[in-house]
Amino acid sequence: MIKKVTVYSRSGCHLCEIAIDKIKLVNSEIDFELEIKLIDDDKTLQEKYSDEVPVILIDDQVHDYWRIDVERFIRAIKS
Repeated sequence: MIKKVTVYSRSGCHLCEIAIDKIKLVNSEIDFELEIKLIDDDKTLQEKYSDEVPVILIDDQVHDYWRIDVERFIRAIKS
């Protein structure tokens, strides 16, 4: 079963760009569905995630905030 990874991000967010680049690098080696959602124009998502972006979810469960631990992320994707 292919895992789904969702990243909530904001325009101009340096930490978001770093996390997304790392996730894309992993995705080039391990198959999973990746969706990146900008919270900029969604008031509900802004209220929920504004101070925590990037927020990384695996199969709709929060995995990480702010930074990604690549080894931990890989273990979670493979499990």
